[in-house]
Parts: sequence; structure tokens; C-alpha cells
Amino acid sequence: MQVSVDTTSPIERRIKVQVPAAEVDEAVAARLKDAAKTVRMDGFRKGKVPMSVIRQRYGRGVRDEVVGEVMRERYVRAISENALNPAGYPQIEADVNEEGKDLEFTATLEIYPEVELSSIEGAEIERPVVEVSETDVDEMIDTLRKQNAGWEAVERPAEDGDQVTIDFQGFLGDEPFEGGSAEGHELVIGSGSFIPGFEEQLIGARAGEDKTIEVTFPEDYQAEQLAGQDATFKVKVQAVKGQALPEVDAEFIEKFGVEDGDLDRFRAEVKQNMIREANQAADNRVKQQVLEALKKANDIPVPQALVQQETEGLKRQAAQQFGLGEDFDVSQLPDELFAEQAKSRVQVGLLLAEVIKTHELDASDDEIRAKVEELAQQYQDPQQVVEYYMANDQMKTQVRSAVLEEKAVDVLLEQANVKDVAMSYQEALAAAQQQGEVADEGEEEAESDEQDEQKQA
Repeated sequence: MQVSVDTTSPIERRIKVQVPAAEVDEAVAARLKDAAKTVRMDGFRKGKVPMSVIRQRYGRGVRDEVVGEVMRERYVRAISENALNPAGYPQIEADVNEEGKDLEFTATLEIYPEVELSSIEGAEIERPVVEVSETDVDEMIDTLRKQNAGWEAVERPAEDGDQVTIDFQGFLGDEPFEGGSAEGHELVIGSGSFIPGFEEQLIGARAGEDKTIEVTFPEDYQAEQLAGQDATFKVKVQAVKGQALPEVDAEFIEKFGVEDGDLDRFRAEVKQNMIREANQAADNRVKQQVLEALKKANDIPVPQALVQQETEGLKRQAAQQFGLGEDFDVSQLPDELFAEQAKSRVQVGLLLAEVIKTHELDASDDEIRAKVEELAQQYQDPQQVVEYYMANDQMKTQVRSAVLEEKAVDVLLEQANVKDVAMSYQEALAAAQQQGEVADEGEEEAESDEQDEQKQA
């Protein structure tokens, strides 16, 4: 077997392979001979069909089958002998495939880039320092009250945030349009669930009142016959209800796992959860700044095969997030919506894998357990969560990846200029959300770990 490897880009290789004709032809002949033993054909007894007939009838198909197997086997041998680390599957095409001639084929593949890490020395990193105040706790408890609020009828006019029960019918001109009417519909003013401008016109309405509401459908409205159209809605307000916030009493407190209903214990638990959330938001903000600095310092080429794999994963996540169902065909979602994010995640994964490899980072079982115990604190039965994670190899692998990534970020932080910045609880959460950092950490770490293992395979 003759092999030549051409470098067509920093991450692309073109392998040309030549296999002696005798090897292929002998393999084809042997396969045809085996087939002849079982072939049934009119006019011949089983196993007695002449080889000339067998070759004429099945020769092309058998040769294609054998050549496919030979090309795959020789491709694997070629990348092994030349120490190539493929990223994804190759494109293999036969250049010469004729009986009596050497088989020649070309395999084009992407490989993992060779990464020589550049330091992020000089990068400016802001590290939030967050203090959760008693006022923050009061606001959180008010939020919990609103989330558990009921509704009660009020005599006053409707206000923003009230729930109104309405009958309505929509008209284009003087004609009612399909799907534009309902009875007994419960609408929270300010929820944004109706056409822009509709809900605001209900402010000030009283129970029993008739209203005429004029709106314009958005240009991008899903029903094309309504998009951009001026419409009139005739509305009957059946009821106006205001939020009935629950009292912070023992019954309310017990809903949140404080079985004795003690207010001080409840406030302490709420504050502890807020501190944990704030610290996570601060850590995520630091992490994202570090990763951006790492990418900026190391603009490595990214294999398109890995980007496509990541794109498909992001599509599945999006389908799940928007409740499109397990049977939804994610190929309907355009690649362009996810390509930039996919490329960024692949780049970060490759760079973090190199940091972990370069600094010989590892995660012990004790460190994995400590991380699991930290994550489990947000659940009602932390011990049950710990036992589940530690008994599940896949979950442990994800947590191991999270620990390794945290260690890699800590190593990189030592190279940067870190400035502590005081932030309120709300500021820390808003900053983290703005950077898109509120994500499923386990999935992201698992992908990084998987790329690490592939790279070193």
C-alpha cells in the first residue's frame, strides 16, 4: 500500500492511497466464489451456477462492496501510520476502481488543530463581590408571595397586573375574522399575551363595562391574512380581579420546606439560597470573561465537522426548550441560527482541553463528591441527589468535567488582572443574564470533557 498525505489547510489533510490490484481482485474473486455456493438461479442446481454467470450478474455489486471495505480499512491504517487525529468522518472517493488496475482513492479529512496556548496575561477581569442584604431578602419573599398569589374580585377600575375576564370579538372593517373571538377569557394586564396595545386599553375598565379596542396587528404576525391589518375588538369586561397576596404565615412558610413554619428559619434559608445564587452568578461572570480572553488570545482554526455536531446539539436543546416535542425534525431549524454559538463553544472546548492537558489537571473522587454536594444544596433532599449522582457514571463524568473546567479557569485567572467590583444581588444576576451565562452547566462541561477525550484519543 502506497500512501501520501497532503496538507491543504492547518486542519485539513488529503490522503491518497494506492492498493495493489491483485489484493483487491483476489478479494473480489473469493467473495464471488463464496456467493456462488448459495446462489439459486433458474436452470441450475444450487451451487452449480457457472462462475462466468455469477461474475456477470453479481460482479459489479460485489466489487463495490469489497472496494468500500478495503478503502475504509486502508484509511484507518493510513491515519494511524501518519499519526493523524481526525475530527469527524472523512470524505472518501475512489479515483481508479477497475479490475486489473491498482485501486486508488482519496480521503479528505479534518483533524484537530495543534494548539500552542498563548497566555491571557494582561486581560482585565472583573470579579463581582456580592452582598445579600435584608432588603434583598424582603424583595425575594415578596416575589415568592406573588408567585403564590390568588385572585379576588375588586370594585375598582382595572390596573396593570390585574386579571380581567372578558368576552371579545375582533373585526376587520365591519367583518368579524376567524379566530378573533372568545368568551370568559382570563387575561392578566401587562402579561404581553395579546396583540401590542390591546391590554393597555383595558386599564381603567370596570366589571360589566363594554370597551371598543383598536389595534394594528404586527407586520410579522403568524396569521398572514391579519399581518399589518388594523382591527377593532368589541370587548365585554365580565370581572376584574386583583392579586391576593398570601400572608407570610406558618402555612405559607411550610410550602418551602420549613416544616415548623418558623419565620426566622425561613428567612435564613431564603438568604442562603440567594447567596448561593449570587455566588454562582459571580463565578459565571468571571468564567465568561476568562473564556472570552482565552478565545481572543488563541484564535485557533475550528474543524467544521465539530461545529456541525455542536450545531445539531444546540438545535435539539432549542427544540426541547420550546417544547416542540421529541418527534420534531430539528433539520427544519436553520444552521445559521446556531453556527456562531456552535463555533464559539467548540473553540472554547478545544482550548480548555489543552489547558487541562498542559497543566495535567485531574479531579479526584473526593472533589467530585464535594461538587455534587454543592449542587445538591438547591434540592429539597440533598442526600438523595448526592447518592443518585455518585451511583451514575454518566452524571459523575459530567460533574468531573465541571470540576476540571473550574480548575482550568482558576489556572487562567492567575494570568489575568483581577479587579473586585462590589455589586448588589440584583446587579449580579442581571450582569450574568446579560452575558447569557445562566445555562445548564452540566451539559456544557460534558461537551468540553468529550472533546478532551477525543483530542487525546
